[in-house]
Amino acid sequence: MSDKAQIQEAIKLQGEVVRKLKTEKADKEQIDEEVAKLLQLKAQLGGDEGKHQFVLKTAKGTRDYNPKQMAIREKVFNTIVSCFKRHGAETIDTPVFELKETLTGKYGEDSKLIYDLKDQGGELLSLRYDLTVPFARYLAMNKITNIKRYHIAKVYRRDNPAMTRGRYREFYQCDFDIAGQYDPMIPDAECLKIVYEILSELDLGDFRIKVNDRRILDGMFAVCGVPDAKFRTICSTVDKLDKMAWQDVRTEMVKEKGLSEEAADQIGEYVSMQGGMDLAERLLQDSKMSQSKQACAGLTDMKQLFSYLQLFKVTDKVVFDLSLARGLDYYTGVIYEAILTQTGPAAAAQNGAGEEGVSVGSVAGGGRYDGLVGMFDPKGRKVPCVGVSIGIERVFSIMEQKAEASAEKIRTTEVQVMVASAQKNLLEERLKLTAELWDAGIKAEVMYKKNPKLLSQLQHCEESGIPLVAILGEQELKDGVVKLRSVGSREEVDVSRADLIGEIKKRTTEV
Repeated sequence: MSDKAQIQEAIKLQGEVVRKLKTEKADKEQIDEEVAKLLQLKAQLGGDEGKHQFVLKTAKGTRDYNPKQMAIREKVFNTIVSCFKRHGAETIDTPVFELKETLTGKYGEDSKLIYDLKDQGGELLSLRYDLTVPFARYLAMNKITNIKRYHIAKVYRRDNPAMTRGRYREFYQCDFDIAGQYDPMIPDAECLKIVYEILSELDLGDFRIKVNDRRILDGMFAVCGVPDAKFRTICSTVDKLDKMAWQDVRTEMVKEKGLSEEAADQIGEYVSMQGGMDLAERLLQDSKMSQSKQACAGLTDMKQLFSYLQLFKVTDKVVFDLSLARGLDYYTGVIYEAILTQTGPAAAAQNGAGEEGVSVGSVAGGGRYDGLVGMFDPKGRKVPCVGVSIGIERVFSIMEQKAEASAEKIRTTEVQVMVASAQKNLLEERLKLTAELWDAGIKAEVMYKKNPKLLSQLQHCEESGIPLVAILGEQELKDGVVKLRSVGSREEVDVSRADLIGEIKKRTTEV
């Protein structure tokens, strides 16, 4: 069988696979993957004239954003940035790739998700996995000991994408971090306040912010009989509790990680505990936990943290949760994660969650990492840091779903006025007036036709959500006026050329 015949046979078989999946109403991602394989096979076959056919698709785990999606994204970014600025942060930027050794050994079991680049003449490079490690490298390199900064940029992970849940291989992170030697828990409390403000302002629905402390976790592991060498790997398993049932997590600890059943059961008792300052006080009295110096230090700080959170009026959404682990190796103190909760009888009944609501995914996370900068500093000088990262892609997914569900029209441009003409041969006058408006800082648009119909100009305004039309005609030019039409109410009024800019500014600030 010739190569061409083999490919044709493969295309036939792959076509059947795709049809079968569609008939069975399989998962969209699975169908997309098989369709992509089909397209690649067809591309190998080439066109009739032997031309190479391109597979028109984005790479796995990535996506394009259309103007409507970008308008939503911009709104979200503006909300987040204004919050960061309100809290006194300045911004920086770092390269999209780092030396491979900069990123190695900082992410625990997640290190396998780092994208390594091909050797480009001597330097082994990797795409950044997050914005925290590059920030620590930046501080050490520039000998900065205190800064409050935010950074919004793309990061890359060779993860298994779940596009519908906002999990991608290329995605934005929005980070806020406070570096410097300060009194305990004050910067940490501010980070939690920021998460609270952003999630409240974005109005995504009900949310909870879980808090824990790496020292409490490590103390708990120690008193439950986990060997020191297994702390990090058991921590990574506990971190899966938001995705897996306790029984499955226990099995992984015992069967895969080699932990004793007794130790796993003791961990099970602790990780089911949730509360606030009262839980921290109770654990300080706990016969086992009180034996660990590390855990006691973490619990004392947790009490202090909750006292500041009360002053910030955010304790209604914050819960001290001993199951929160966050698998990253660099955390040394307080850790936190914000999750959205779906309330409502349908969701609760489905998941047996009662009034608590159902978690629909993490939208922010962070914690304290006092040792990370020291890893990069030649003299090992430590710069204590605490920060938070907003899971922006998850937020976009929810905002997009909300926009689709509501009939609200999303504007993708900010044009305030369309310069139109009612008669022919007025292109020069339209261009002249448009330039006047641009020079005055007004967002204006003109149709790229010599003699457009008035109706098509007005229709464009309605479709694009442009609120005003400045209409020119022979009579208006003679009288030195412009007919200003409100697209919504269809009211028209003659405004003198001298007053036009002022009138447009007045009306568009009212909108």
